[in-house]
Amino acid sequence: MQVLLLGAGKIGTGIAEFLATTGDYEVTVADREQANLERLPPDSGIRMQHLDAGDERALNNAIVGKFAVVNAGPYGINAMVARAAAANQAHYLDLSEDLAGTRLVRALAAESKCAMIPQCGLAPGFVSIAACEMARKFEKIERIRLRVGALPRYPANALKYNLTWSTEGLINEYCNLCEAIADGQPIAAQPLEGLESFVLDGIDYEAFNTSGGLGSLCETFAGKVEELNYRTIRYPGHREIMKLLLQDLRLKDQRGMLKQIFETALPHTAQDVVVIVISASGWRDGRLEQETWANRIYHRNINGKPWSAIRLTTAAGACASLDLLAQGKLPRKGFVRQEDIPFRDFIRNRFGRYFAAGPETIEPASVATVKASTAA
Repeated sequence: MQVLLLGAGKIGTGIAEFLATTGDYEVTVADREQANLERLPPDSGIRMQHLDAGDERALNNAIVGKFAVVNAGPYGINAMVARAAAANQAHYLDLSEDLAGTRLVRALAAESKCAMIPQCGLAPGFVSIAACEMARKFEKIERIRLRVGALPRYPANALKYNLTWSTEGLINEYCNLCEAIADGQPIAAQPLEGLESFVLDGIDYEAFNTSGGLGSLCETFAGKVEELNYRTIRYPGHREIMKLLLQDLRLKDQRGMLKQIFETALPHTAQDVVVIVISASGWRDGRLEQETWANRIYHRNINGKPWSAIRLTTAAGACASLDLLAQGKLPRKGFVRQEDIPFRDFIRNRFGRYFAAGPETIEPASVATVKASTAA
């Protein structure tokens, strides 16, 4: 099965390696930077193609005959890639948190003869699938809270943070407005607000508003919940420093400068941990109950190579979505939301299983149930 993968960055190469090692996919990895392509591992299932996605003719030629296009490039190319995929009747998947791009994909899907599946990955992505699975357990759902963070395992600076993924994506999360539902109404929350603290397995964390993590959940749960929000997890003290940089020093208006500062001062690390805490509360059997799904996924070696946790989880989310599509377990036509993907199929998938088990992981099956109150 032939797949065109756009973007040979950390996540793109991870997706390519995952797919190629199955023997079920022939992956063509395309990137406009030859240096990125040269970092790809030699593998009989991976082909390389020098391609600028902004070249419409070259992009269309690359898509012809492909089963699917997986867009792991910057969000700025989403529109042109989605249009080209639809025009050439190839299934389309992306990793984007960009809401405007997702709206375009939805519009294209209305006329497309293939499936259009945006926002595959971790958040948005897997967390949307898990949140919907939890919501189904209640007769009436009231509150859904998603907390996710990719953190250095060994923080060694005042921010208690290292770069683990896209710097542009990180800055956008911290600067853009955040969709949420409060008191039953959709709202646009300010980034970095909503600060809260919690302890998981003896480790202190903080969480605060960031954009993009909910994907299409606000639309899915409109009129159905009193509260729905997404917050990014960091170690305590991180948010105050970011407020100083972004708001007091106004670097939110100088994103290029902020990117340069981050990439000069913050080391990259592959020794990280992805922390996921999803809680839902609602009515069941006449009483108000709460359930919490918590998981920590650590960096590890896969096929003899080191993988960071954020690379692993993001690549696994995209590959599981593609795999389920190829297996006929997802619709082959139209717009497919992450929350349309069955949790059981995802978690049992050969890629989705990375969210379910592994060393030092809290098993998803161990769900904490708290009796909040009893109906009169």
